Amino acid sequence: MAQSLTINEVDPSEYSGVFTYDKWMASVGVPIHRGYYIEDLRTVELGWWPERECNTAFIQLEGMQGICETRVTEIPPAKTLPPIKLGVDEAVYVLQGHGLGSVWSGDKPHQDFEWGPRSLFLVPRHRWVQLSNARGDTPIRLMHFSYLPLAMSGSNDPGFFFNNPYEERELEGEVYSEAKVMRMAGDRDDPFLWTGNFFPDLQAWDKLAEYQHRGAGGHHLQIKFPNTEMSAHMSVFDARLYKKGHRHGPGRGIVIPAGEGYSIMWPEGGEKVVIPWPEGSFFVPPNRWFHQHFNAGAAPARYLAMHPAPTFRGLMDERVDRAEDQIDYTREDPWIRDMFTSELAKRGTTSLMPEACYRVPDYQWSFKKIYSTPAA
Repeated sequence: MAQSLTINEVDPSEYSGVFTYDKWMASVGVPIHRGYYIEDLRTVELGWWPERECNTAFIQLEGMQGICETRVTEIPPAKTLPPIKLGVDEAVYVLQGHGLGSVWSGDKPHQDFEWGPRSLFLVPRHRWVQLSNARGDTPIRLMHFSYLPLAMSGSNDPGFFFNNPYEERELEGEVYSEAKVMRMAGDRDDPFLWTGNFFPDLQAWDKLAEYQHRGAGGHHLQIKFPNTEMSAHMSVFDARLYKKGHRHGPGRGIVIPAGEGYSIMWPEGGEKVVIPWPEGSFFVPPNRWFHQHFNAGAAPARYLAMHPAPTFRGLMDERVDRAEDQIDYTREDPWIRDMFTSELAKRGTTSLMPEACYRVPDYQWSFKKIYSTPAA
């Protein structure tokens, strides 16, 4: 005799690509900003989060879903936020303001540090952190970046990641001392790696390596946070120049510490998205979309790229032949150059791109000695 089957209904969201993180994020009740870019995180709309006692917004742009979290927190003048303990490492970039931080575990001594505009620091996982506004007249805005969506895909109880009693081993040494440089062996475009939990001012940071590969006479800062797989890099390039178009995996959050310009993003063979940026802009190139950065201002521009987990970074940086993922100036769409010329004309200036770079493959840039080379 054939057995009868009992068929029960299931929640369609379990099979429709709705992430645990997305459900939790929606439950908080604060604004969620989507799309391709945020023109200025310092002015983006926020909403009250009673549990955290501050105004907050989530930023979930195309290319971030299920991979990384970005949110903006505002701390009112002279306010101290309640302590919180996260189950993932979290990088914090200071969009504006001066503040104090305190990190501790159990009954161990607190590690206190000060930060200001454009500081970058890491809050280690499984440690209590409390952040305060050191000024009584202006609010603070912070950008938080973590792999929380990816972590929640492995444990679908959001409560596991907040104020969990688990305590990790104590970190050695002073956590919030300034970063130190290391020299990496091998044939690399940038042989220097800065490791540390605290970078005091990325607009003023001048210990940069020459970076020939991406063009525009650019300089480079590679960042590796200790005791975690989190990393980042910052690129600096001069006025009236632009970088080569390139692509990689998803989840790379880009924020602007200095400069005036724009970026262009596009899927292969698809329409282009133009992103104007002042300081405080944020955008994320979607998976395998080409993107290109243009300095249309009168001073050097900087962009800080927060990296996703290593799984999503792609293999581009390991390839010998990168023609598939990078567009040399000799091969770029003429529209790219024409738009740059037009944007500069609106500002009464002209391009400083050397004509030879459009004719000579692998054109070698000369570098101005305006930054100190790391010594390691």
